[in-house]
Amino acid sequence: MLPTPAASPADLVAELPPPLQTLAALGVQRRYRTHAMLIEEGDQSGSVYIVLSGRVRAFVSDARGREVTLGLHGLGEYVGEMSLDGGPRSASVQAVEPTVCVVVTRETMLRHIAADPEFALALIVRLIKRARLATESARSMALLDVYSRLRKFLEERAQAQADGTRRVAQRLTHQAIASEIGCSREMVSRLIKDLEGGGYVDTAGRQLLLLRDLPARW
Repeated sequence: MLPTPAASPADLVAELPPPLQTLAALGVQRRYRTHAMLIEEGDQSGSVYIVLSGRVRAFVSDARGREVTLGLHGLGEYVGEMSLDGGPRSASVQAVEPTVCVVVTRETMLRHIAADPEFALALIVRLIKRARLATESARSMALLDVYSRLRKFLEERAQAQADGTRRVAQRLTHQAIASEIGCSREMVSRLIKDLEGGGYVDTAGRQLLLLRDLPARW
């Protein structure tokens, strides 16, 4: 079988929602390998990155290398808008698979916002949603123990199957889960092993399968 031809730059932009197509036409397309850093926390650069293909991960880390994932973003989403106020980057962004983005400078973004009130409103709504998610994440970190955070994470991502089980479709390493819920990889591994031993989950096929309702406490 012949390989599928790579999508052209125009084809990639055509996949975006119409409001973003106009903005994407003002930027420059760039390709990133898996694990490549698009944005470094603390940097002063102000560009915004619109994802045309692939996925990126926004995260924060400390001096000891511990990380907390803030979100995963794919086609039609953009990252970097928090720096439009001229301040330093509040998080890092890394490609989790081969990714193509349109990079739009801060100056271009500000002109586009001023010229397109509908886009400006959409940006405000987006920032409000992110603030709500950040509040919910802070609430979970402060009020829930590690197992409760893991249970919440798995149940939110699990999709019902015809046989009555629920499957977490996305393949996630224990490190990726740990970064999402704010704990160590070792803790995630231990909890999942315990749940598997108790007949609650199955990790066959590198995907998590929830065989029955997870217990409220562990």
